[in-house]
Amino acid sequence: MQHNAVYPFTAIVGQEDMKLALILNVINPLLGGVLIKGEKGTAKSTAVRALADLLPAMEVSTGCPFHCDPADVSRLCDSCRGRSEEQTLPVQSVKMRVVELPVSATEDRVVGTLDIEHAIKQGEKKFDPGILAQANRNILYVDEINLLDDHVVDVLLDAAAMGVNTVEREGVSYSHPARFVLVGTMNPEEGDIRPQLLDRFGLSVAVAGENRPECRVEVIKRRLSYEQDPAAFGRQHQAEQEQLAASIMQASRLLPQVTIKDELLLLVAKLAIALDVDGHRADITVIKTAITLAAFDGREEVEPEDVKKAARLALPHRMRRRPFEDGTLDWDKVEAVFAQQ
Repeated sequence: MQHNAVYPFTAIVGQEDMKLALILNVINPLLGGVLIKGEKGTAKSTAVRALADLLPAMEVSTGCPFHCDPADVSRLCDSCRGRSEEQTLPVQSVKMRVVELPVSATEDRVVGTLDIEHAIKQGEKKFDPGILAQANRNILYVDEINLLDDHVVDVLLDAAAMGVNTVEREGVSYSHPARFVLVGTMNPEEGDIRPQLLDRFGLSVAVAGENRPECRVEVIKRRLSYEQDPAAFGRQHQAEQEQLAASIMQASRLLPQVTIKDELLLLVAKLAIALDVDGHRADITVIKTAITLAAFDGREEVEPEDVKKAARLALPHRMRRRPFEDGTLDWDKVEAVFAQQ
């Protein structure tokens, strides 16, 4: 019995919000990642690995520790930029992969280290890449992110939002591209995550086991079918997989062309005020998510429905709350703001 075939993404039953949030972050990694809250056994890690397997191979600069995209000159590391000025960068194809970050990881292991002694003696920077270097153009998966050191989470979220990792030691600094899809999972019963860190995640979804008997039966049937013959099960879903992969790649190409009208920007601002969210990060994330939703739907202009869907993914974890309470989104208030338009 072979189990090396990854469970197909399109075969996952239910969990539509989780699947959509993951897809949107792959289309637009600068959304800032997704936090998946829920009990164990709800297909969280299955979905993450399945999404990475779904996507076609990408072109990378051969030998580059950051897997630079030779076609994207603006995001090359220093080494690739220097080489590209002298010659055409050699290219190889690799699959997107899931880079796991253990809960015990130290900051140095995450961001990488600078050899200060080498810099002083040789007059050149020597950088030992960390997990963020491996994660560039991949998915960075952190299980039980609520148990990770707060400072390390802060570093991760900074890099996810900026697309760059900068290491500074004793007046010497080194930067490299770190554009990845950050996926954090947590079981709220095992401890909470600080509100300041929660707000930094682009999207957040809650997952639970299916509560409809027919859906639970379908989950069981598909899992047993997959375990019996993974290859045959994969072939059953191949057409759906290829169609979704094509839609994601098309959306990535369309994303820079998508526009949003000023009246929808005003709508988002009114929404944030009505829901009493702190700061401006919520507004910006809703807008970026709405733009990505439009691209995924193959459109070059954002519609009000995109904003409404984006609010459902980007706002619940930003609601003000008392200690030990979950933030909840008052959907009636959302509908009232839209009704005024």
